[in-house]
Amino acid sequence: MKVVTVVGARPQFIKAAPLSLALRPRHEEILVHTGQHYDSGMSDVFFEELCVPPPDYHLGVGSGAHGAQTGAMLSAVETVLQKEAPDAVLVYGDTNSTLAGALAAAKLCLPVAHVEAGLRSFNRAMPEEINRVVADHLSTWLFAPSEVARRRLAAEGIERCVHVVGDIMLDALRLHLPRARTRAAVLERVPVRAQEYYLATVHRAENTDNGARLAGIFKGLGALDLPVVIPLHPRTKKRLAEFGIHPHGAVRILEPLGYLDMLALQAAAACVLTDSGGVQKEAYYLGVPCVTLREETEWVETLETGWNALAGADPTRIVDAVRQRAKRDHDGSRNVYGNGRTAERIVEILSDVSRTPA
Repeated sequence: MKVVTVVGARPQFIKAAPLSLALRPRHEEILVHTGQHYDSGMSDVFFEELCVPPPDYHLGVGSGAHGAQTGAMLSAVETVLQKEAPDAVLVYGDTNSTLAGALAAAKLCLPVAHVEAGLRSFNRAMPEEINRVVADHLSTWLFAPSEVARRRLAAEGIERCVHVVGDIMLDALRLHLPRARTRAAVLERVPVRAQEYYLATVHRAENTDNGARLAGIFKGLGALDLPVVIPLHPRTKKRLAEFGIHPHGAVRILEPLGYLDMLALQAAAACVLTDSGGVQKEAYYLGVPCVTLREETEWVETLETGWNALAGADPTRIVDAVRQRAKRDHDGSRNVYGNGRTAERIVEILSDVSRTPA
């Protein structure tokens, strides 16, 4: 089977690493990087650290308004698909690259495989929600991370070729965590001590593009009782300057970090505060309490287990949620997102001709 994989953003590079490793011994993979994340700190370093093969195509689309960016990706991906004529197109998650890859494939009548199918926040104001819903309804194979995700798809009438395979990011974490644990020097560079700091990430448009929300988040971070380390996403850095927001308190701003350094910082943090779905899960797998800087999450199982709490952008809620954090006995082998062998299951399903839709 010839598979074209479309990626474009940091979380997708992380997810692609274990699946490419499992896929390539049995199938031909053509890797397409849309260029959605294009600077070294958000792109190149991830390919290097995760041993992801260099992209066969780098489309260089870059940033831009959602419509313009997605349109440019759609056109460029379509050209690649017409040239390569793959048997399937593989997309991950919920970014504009996901949407462009799924749309381009569907318009050329090529089957789509969607990894992380069935996630729903039920917030249509989020661009990511639109992207994941459309991708699911265009997909031939839907690889859901949990039983909850499968039920979300069934509620929308999608039941054929849905496979609950677990979370590909658990594969990535188990693959790379041993190397991340050797990078304790990142704590010295900040500098912070293990369990004596919080780690924060803020990047979603609902937070960064709203001055009041962004100010509320940074007010809450600045009021916490321990230093807050925040590797700053380029979009967030730009918006802070535009809105005239100046981080205060013990907030320590860093440049974007590679995956291994981020894992090392997460594993040693007293608590993680984030609006990232991937970081929520990584905190859960690492046994680190998490506070989500949103009003909802698509990873509802992390809330149900008590490991995650929603705080939105309200400073008081943020401070209270962190104060109420409590370490609980947590065994990653009992988590609800599989056993870290999601990549193998996906490759087996794609390889089984009898299970491949006509």
